[in-house]
Amino acid sequence: MDNNKETMTGTPAVQAEKKSKILVVDDEEDICEILQYNLERAGYEVKTAISSEEALYMIPKENFDLLILDIMLGGISGLKLAQLLREDYKNNIPIIFVTALDTEPDILQGFKTGGDDYIPKPFSVKEVVARVGAVLSRYKRLQKKDNQGAPLAGWQNSSNQKPEVEKSEYDFGVLKIKNDDKKVLANGNEVFLTKKEMEILLLLAKYPGKIFSRDDILKLVWKDESYVLERTVDVHIARLRKKLGKAGDLIMNRSGYGYSLQADEKGSN
Repeated sequence: MDNNKETMTGTPAVQAEKKSKILVVDDEEDICEILQYNLERAGYEVKTAISSEEALYMIPKENFDLLILDIMLGGISGLKLAQLLREDYKNNIPIIFVTALDTEPDILQGFKTGGDDYIPKPFSVKEVVARVGAVLSRYKRLQKKDNQGAPLAGWQNSSNQKPEVEKSEYDFGVLKIKNDDKKVLANGNEVFLTKKEMEILLLLAKYPGKIFSRDDILKLVWKDESYVLERTVDVHIARLRKKLGKAGDLIMNRSGYGYSLQADEKGSN
């Protein structure tokens, strides 16, 4: 890892909006020191732990705003720690995984366990600092929207478009969605989707041609799960398209705007 040269000399200090408190959990002490040094220069208050057990002792005692967590820890793994925090402790602290495990199944498992971002090792320290800022900023924006009851961006210019009555079946030619029993047929073959994948597909199907931003999809599908990042939407859409095969081409990515579902020329909705 080439972090040492970059860390001690190359990361510019950035004035943080407020002094958020971060816990870095990694069994490599040099990585803890590197991240602590650079994050403190960026204006954060940082503490470190070299095991999940130590982190579990510290977290209830301090009001951390974000957790940077290595997956491959001895004893309790990083994934298990995230699971414990989410399910047993009901703690929704944002989590960024930093790990050498970087295959798609590893990344998806990290998101599934409750991770908000995923940075593979070896990493750029500047990137870690930037990702930390992005996660914290996004969480603050979501909290502000929730408190103010702000409308979703995708609905702001659609006052004359009323929501359609929910149908029992949506037919897009090569793609058929049976809402009542949550069955999906793609190219005549049944496709088995997860709950979130089905909810995304139904959302797009109810408003064919309408573009939903990633933030819209997060708010409508994940609802109060405030710590989920926009890239989670991309991961689910990519997985959904893959499962649907050729029918997945109906899900369009409007660059810079979001996603929509277009009717097949032989289908109707």
